[in-house]
Amino acid sequence: MLFTSIKFDTLMEGVARQIRARFPPVVANDPERTTSQERIEEIVEQTFAAALHSEGEHRIGFVGRTRLRNALRRELREIGYDEKFVNFAVEKFMAQLTRGAR
Repeated sequence: MLFTSIKFDTLMEGVARQIRARFPPVVANDPERTTSQERIEEIVEQTFAAALHSEGEHRIGFVGRTRLRNALRRELREIGYDEKFVNFAVEKFMAQLTRGAR
């Protein structure tokens, strides 16, 4: 089964909603609130693992990974995360996606 652009966007919308529910932008963007880096990584990695697991064994090529990365970046920005968190989350997602592709 191939991923379509709509499938990429839908998947990343769901991932972004789950991250927002567990680690809202209000908390992520507030320097006064402290959440450990380990906890943030745990939230992000668990969310990505669940999303990728639910999609099953799909082979995602270079173009697909690029589309997923761009869709996630767009969704997190639209929700209101600052660029630092967006870059962190996208980097974690891509690392997890790459590990799963092997």
